[in-house]
Amino acid sequence: MHTRRTTLKTIAASGLWAAFPAALSAEQTSGHLLDCAGITAPHLPDQRISIWLPPGYDTSAKRYRVLYMHDAQNLFDPALSNFNKVWAADKAMLGHAVSTGEDPWIIVGIWSPGADRYRQYMPEPAYSAASPELREKMDAFGNGDPIVSKQYIDWIAGILKTRIDRHFRTLTSARDTAIIGSSMGGLISLYAFLDHPNTFGRAGCVSTHWPGTAPQEVGEVDQEMLGIWQSFIDKRLGQAGNRRLWFDHGDATLDAFYPPYQAAIDAQMEATDWQRRTNWESRFYPGAEHEENAWAARLPEVLNWVLS
Repeated sequence: MHTRRTTLKTIAASGLWAAFPAALSAEQTSGHLLDCAGITAPHLPDQRISIWLPPGYDTSAKRYRVLYMHDAQNLFDPALSNFNKVWAADKAMLGHAVSTGEDPWIIVGIWSPGADRYRQYMPEPAYSAASPELREKMDAFGNGDPIVSKQYIDWIAGILKTRIDRHFRTLTSARDTAIIGSSMGGLISLYAFLDHPNTFGRAGCVSTHWPGTAPQEVGEVDQEMLGIWQSFIDKRLGQAGNRRLWFDHGDATLDAFYPPYQAAIDAQMEATDWQRRTNWESRFYPGAEHEENAWAARLPEVLNWVLS
């Protein structure tokens, strides 16, 4: 199977990690993609990942930095996507390399687990802090299953990263490791960044779903949910150091609910010792909708800030 820009290879889970080196395709000017399905992860639904390797990976001895992204089915190939549209993450990464003069990063995309997406992406500490009334709304939004996001981020930062670093030529420090996602993927990226600061030194939270439930049910702002996020960040933010954290949102479709939440989070960040434009950034995209074409349009800007 060939995508628009990459060669896709599927690797059976039974021989997953051993198969990586042998599965590299012939050199492609646009890089190439490995697809790995049926991965067993502790306390999680079976996982699937798509790994994009930059042009030159096969023929060089370079080590590459690594970007982890969620909802991998919507990153590269429209034929695999939920909505027949994608972020075009490989194209954006190649553009980033050209515009900055830096080497592109390896992209490790983790597929969302279908009906289990909410319970895998909703930060567990926020769910646990919710009142019974709010939690009832969250359960309805996420089909009432137990939240396993702690296990998810621990798996990424632990087993998955260890195996990626073992089988590929990677740079392994937090400064060389980033995580990006949109909507609920923005929430889980923030959780991973805050709870694993020694693993992820950079994060992008795109169109972050701050309402945490169906926003139409809570009005303009759910003050309890906002307070939970503010406490969540306050307890975990820590020192800025060389870390980088990106927020953004539009104002159309589902993104129309986000501006007041993001304004409050921005004010909270302004009150810390984190420096805007150096350690954190927040961008507003007027007219941008909550969908992959909108995220693809601004992904080059996201990458240039988060990864540079």
